[in-house]
Amino acid sequence: MVIFAAVVLFVNALFNFVVWPRFYPRIANDLRARDAAGARTAFYRVHVVLITIALVLAVASVVAGVVVLL
Repeated sequence: MVIFAAVVLFVNALFNFVVWPRFYPRIANDLRARDAAGARTAFYRVHVVLITIALVLAVASVVAGVVVLL
């Protein structure tokens, strides 16, 4: 069961590292990411926060996976 938990944590981390960074360019280039003056909007900031949280959780999953294996 310990090995299974570690594998799930590593798969979660891999998924987050592969999927979420690829999402950023789509958000940055979206028309809703900037207002008429060119400033970043709440749409952009919210999605950057979501991407950041997903990557932090990925790092936490890797750390937890390593701890589970030790």
